[in-house]
Amino acid sequence: MKLVREFLRLIVIFIRHLIYTKLYGMDISSTARISVGARLDKTFAKGIHIGDDSYVASGAIIFSHDFSRDIHTHTYVGKKCFIGANAIVMPGVLIGDQVIVGSGAIVIKNVPSNSIVAGNPAVIIKKEIKTKRFGQIIKENENMV
Repeated sequence: MKLVREFLRLIVIFIRHLIYTKLYGMDISSTARISVGARLDKTFAKGIHIGDDSYVASGAIIFSHDFSRDIHTHTYVGKKCFIGANAIVMPGVLIGDQVIVGSGAIVIKNVPSNSIVAGNPAVIIKKEIKTKRFGQIIKENENMV
């Protein structure tokens, strides 16, 4: 039963990726994973960019437009990032590679690579981190994967 559920989950992920990239025109790596509960801005869909091996958790929102300011811009999530549950990434933000965005964080400014941000507004709480696939932290004694 577990094997069937995993197979069905992968099919759903594949179909959602096709819809995001082919139908909406988003730039999402085929190795990135977007939780079913995550929301990606479809108003300016071509402005969404998500890098290799990144993960967007349930409830997270990534915006590429701001209706009140009439802005349509590009929003980037780098490689090997983790966007936590219910985090919000505002339009025009560039999140570097190997970044962890804490759950519930509201990211309003660019985030440098190899850092952890959290809070409202999001601030850097740790620097010089390394992550592996889907933004999992690599411990100092662990080999890179």
